[in-house]
Amino acid sequence: MAVKRKYQSTRRQDQARQTRRAILAAAGRLFVEPGYAATPLTAIAAEAGVAIQTVYATFGSKRQLLSELVDVTVAGDDEALSLPERSFVDEIRALADPRAKLERYARHLTETHARQAAVMIALAGAATADPDAAAIWQKNLDDRRRGMVMFATELAQTGRLRADHDVDSAADVLWLAMDVRNYDWLVRQRAWSAERYQRWYAETVAAALLVPALPRSGPH
Repeated sequence: MAVKRKYQSTRRQDQARQTRRAILAAAGRLFVEPGYAATPLTAIAAEAGVAIQTVYATFGSKRQLLSELVDVTVAGDDEALSLPERSFVDEIRALADPRAKLERYARHLTETHARQAAVMIALAGAATADPDAAAIWQKNLDDRRRGMVMFATELAQTGRLRADHDVDSAADVLWLAMDVRNYDWLVRQRAWSAERYQRWYAETVAAALLVPALPRSGPH
């Protein structure tokens, strides 16, 4: 009987997770078009194929649904891992050269923006008129700033920051360069390839922040 109960519990958990993902996916589509303000929870329930009571039981409110949609879209999954705990952060830390750090981050950033741009641009628009959306957008801005302070500290520790930058101003540059609206303009509107955007990010930020590496001297 114990084995049966464990199986049933696991199946219920899997079903709940699939329901949660279906609601998030429906919200992701409808918050982009027709938009957050124009989308009632009843429409999300219908799009996800669940009862409205299920949406309330799972998320509690429209604001919480939007907040969790943003978190999952940024992270790329619903695993209980903060961004600093993600493997790409360890990979960046393991690199000694600051330009290599920027290039690895550029790859991560491009992959993230490809996944999140539509939702985040919709959130930015909703934030101009809706207080809940504005609060979630501001939280995202603050989270990004904290992440870029961590990254700026990584770069500073290599000894290659330009003399006119400290960690705080370097974080400002990193924060500005990684803004999803840059990706939206260059890739989604101006049709740059993802590879070109990734190269642009690494080259632009390196030029703004880093002292060029000294050329290696050849054999005499």
